[in-house]
Amino acid sequence: MKPSPELRSLARWTTRPRVLGSCVGVMLALLHIHLSHTLPTEGRLPLSILGLCALGLFLGLGGLRDSRALRTLIALGEGRLPTRPEHLRRALQEVAAMPGVGFWFALQGWLGGTVLVAVSFPLLAHVSWTEGLRVVLMGLSLGPLSSMLVYLMLVRRARVTLERLVAEGLSPLEVLAALPPRRMHIRRRLVVFTAIAVLSPSLFILDVAFTRTVAVVDAWAQATTPQAREEILVRARKGEGPPLGLLAGLVTLLVLGTAALAGTALSEPLRAITEDATRIARGEVRPPRVIHAEDEVWATSAAFTQMQVQLVQALTQLRKAGIQISSTTEQLVATSTEQEVGADEQAGALNATSATTEELARSAQQIADSAESVSAIAETTFGAAQSGQRGATAFLGAMQRMKHDNEAIADAVVRLNKRVQQIGKVVEFINEIADKSDLLALNAELEGTKSGEVGRGFSLVAAEMRRLAENVIRSTKEIEGLIGEIRDATNAAVMATEAGLKTTELGTLLAAQVDDSLGLILELARQTSHAVRSISLATQQQQTGTDQLAAAMGDILRVTEQNAAATKQMVAANADLSTLAHDLQHVVERFHVETGEG
Repeated sequence: MKPSPELRSLARWTTRPRVLGSCVGVMLALLHIHLSHTLPTEGRLPLSILGLCALGLFLGLGGLRDSRALRTLIALGEGRLPTRPEHLRRALQEVAAMPGVGFWFALQGWLGGTVLVAVSFPLLAHVSWTEGLRVVLMGLSLGPLSSMLVYLMLVRRARVTLERLVAEGLSPLEVLAALPPRRMHIRRRLVVFTAIAVLSPSLFILDVAFTRTVAVVDAWAQATTPQAREEILVRARKGEGPPLGLLAGLVTLLVLGTAALAGTALSEPLRAITEDATRIARGEVRPPRVIHAEDEVWATSAAFTQMQVQLVQALTQLRKAGIQISSTTEQLVATSTEQEVGADEQAGALNATSATTEELARSAQQIADSAESVSAIAETTFGAAQSGQRGATAFLGAMQRMKHDNEAIADAVVRLNKRVQQIGKVVEFINEIADKSDLLALNAELEGTKSGEVGRGFSLVAAEMRRLAENVIRSTKEIEGLIGEIRDATNAAVMATEAGLKTTELGTLLAAQVDDSLGLILELARQTSHAVRSISLATQQQQTGTDQLAAAMGDILRVTEQNAAATKQMVAANADLSTLAHDLQHVVERFHVETGEG
């Protein structure tokens, strides 16, 4: 992903004042060490080395702290994150918090470095612990002032960085949503700044003056002759010359520079807000821009930006409304003129309508008479439909009974066929017995003949039994023929019964359809009768209403004449409204709304 050219190295550029402000404080401390002549000579070099080491440690830790505090901005500059609105808003929040983070980190670095140097200095330089306390006092006098300088320089850089981030595609409302004005600390910041500006140089100069005074008093007390004391006073006067004045001047310049930065930090956004407000007062409305600031000034800038956004929207809507009102009033004037002409035409049309209404009343009377005749016919049709439905219902009942009877006949014929089949089986059984009896009688007759005279009687009986068996066989054959005829007749009866049953079912279905059709005809006849009765009633009411309409037409004619007079008044009112619309356009056109992105 290719990084944006505007965001490349922006994080390092934003945090660079922290290095410069810290170096200024440390350099001032080193000058104090070498020019004040209040520290032992053998301890100046170790103290300078310790101060530079503490500065290097602070700068290294500060770089790591900046990488964590501005990780989104660094990722955007390196191309590891796309320039999407959510990433830009997160970078805005990080940059806006950077001055406060830098101030507290610088202050903590000064305090921690001062304590570390104060503890290490007596051990390395072999001086008394009171010199360490003087180092602490020097850190307390220069640390807050240097931290305030870092804060003010970071504020100006952060504002420029915020403007570049906004230029990447954020709207003013998105910026205000990402950086809402929540806490108001400008009074507290001013109090802290004043205290630092007054106390820091005072403590610094007081330390130098007090230390030198104590050293002169100790030397003067140890001198035993007036000449020695005079020399001590001369050396003291020479030592308090240019070095002390130079240090005081540098501290004063640092205080004045910090005050100038503070005044610029307060005045720049106020000046920008004043310029935009003056331009709006002259009628020049540009696309809203976000004027970055802190605390109460940021709340004022945010409110001013929201006012600009709403003003641009309101002016745009007013301009559109003015054009629309002007166009609408012109249309109203044209429409009113047409209505004035149409009112005259309407009066003539109402006269013709009145004559037509009278003709309509006569036609309504004729319709009422015809409706009464149609009502009588409909009642007759309804009665006939009722009679037809009753006959169809009776026919349907007869067909259903016939269907039940045919089903009963079919069942009886089926049972008869089964009985005939059973009789045929019995006859076959009798025929088998007769055959066997005939065979046995034949055998008995042969045995009787063989027996001679003794078996003649048995032979005669056997012969008679044989004739009887033959007669039985002939009878069974005749019965079998009759059974076959009965079977054929029952089969024909079954087929005829089934055909009659199907015909009966078809007749029942047709009778049901006829009954349904007659029911539908009956319902339609009932509805027709009711409709004709309603039509008759409606025609009577229409006749009454037509008479009332004829009376109302005269009232409408009078109202139309009044409307014509009112239309003339509306034409005059619309002309006045058109004039007001043009005046509104002239007022809105005083503001020149410039279009732009965002």
